[in-house]
Amino acid sequence: MSLAFVDEELAKLEHAGRLRVLRHIDGTQGREVSVDGRRAINFSANNYLGLAGDGEVMRALAQCADEGAGSGGSRLIVGNLLAHRELEAALARWYGAEAAVLFNSGYQANVGVLQALAGRGDAVFSDELNHASIIDGCRLSRADVHVYPHRDVEALERSLRRVRARRRFVVTDALFSMDGDVAPVRDLADVCARHEAALIVDEAHAVGVVGPAGRGVAAAAGVVPDVVVGTLGKAFGTFGAFALARAAVARWLENRARSFVFTTALPPPVVRASARALAVVAGPRGDGLRAALQNNIERLRGLLADRGVAVEPTEMTHIVPFVVGAEADAMRAAAHLLERGLYAQGIRPPTVPPGTSRLRIALMATHTEEDLVRLADGLADVARWVGGGR
Repeated sequence: MSLAFVDEELAKLEHAGRLRVLRHIDGTQGREVSVDGRRAINFSANNYLGLAGDGEVMRALAQCADEGAGSGGSRLIVGNLLAHRELEAALARWYGAEAAVLFNSGYQANVGVLQALAGRGDAVFSDELNHASIIDGCRLSRADVHVYPHRDVEALERSLRRVRARRRFVVTDALFSMDGDVAPVRDLADVCARHEAALIVDEAHAVGVVGPAGRGVAAAAGVVPDVVVGTLGKAFGTFGAFALARAAVARWLENRARSFVFTTALPPPVVRASARALAVVAGPRGDGLRAALQNNIERLRGLLADRGVAVEPTEMTHIVPFVVGAEADAMRAAAHLLERGLYAQGIRPPTVPPGTSRLRIALMATHTEEDLVRLADGLADVARWVGGGR
């Protein structure tokens, strides 16, 4: 079979303005990075608390190098090391869950959780703007999938009343990665209780940032989902992910989540760095970083308002979507900001719906007042030429 079709499809993507190209990012992840050889303030990273380049976290990584560069195998064979077990115990204590299960990435966690828990004869109800990893997990589960309108609890309840299944699951992002808005988890939990459905919440973009001690949106709402998925690769600044649940559910995941069973375990130094990041997130320093991030969120909103620049959503979170509309305009806007030393990557379909291409602004606790002023000025400039039809 020839792979010539790849060349044709790439040409189609380029013609449609949707061909993605890997940028060359150099330097330790932080508020400033090198993008294709140009120094720029980083407004694209999910490194919300600035811990990816934090000295305390990096020292923990280096100090544990003698534990090995790799784990040697899967957790069920030879890779269930002390570092993994200690981090899982620490995560469970921090969240107040019975147990935690480490995964190698947030993608693998969502795919593994949904594939392990749901199956043929079951029904999964998924928010229409859920992350691709949730969508793929729903597909791999082989359950019947019912997509409800974004954050529409009434529509979800109508669907739950209508659909009969062996078991039913509701799954949602806690904080949506492209729009920065928050799921109505309290209402979702109430609906799930009324209809005997399990609630699975992916806290990837909220964990470490939102709620008491950074435990996320559900914790802030006083909700205890049946499964909480969190990532270590965003606010924690390291790599990997976890699922929090009852001990029996955790044991089931260890036995049936294919993305856990059939993969080499995380390297011990990475796990030790994550444990150090957790200690920061859960402690006084974490409180200070969250306060600094909240201040930056409010400050940027104020600066944009002063310049007549409107952004959505009305909720003030650390993800600020600056919707441009056309795909080519979004990429021109990103290039314009980069020329000014500001890196905010353009996001196009299929990541976002057609006609909503945007700059996805991701704020960090370590951004300075000068950084925010420069960004506000740059976005105001973009807003003028987009509004003028340039």
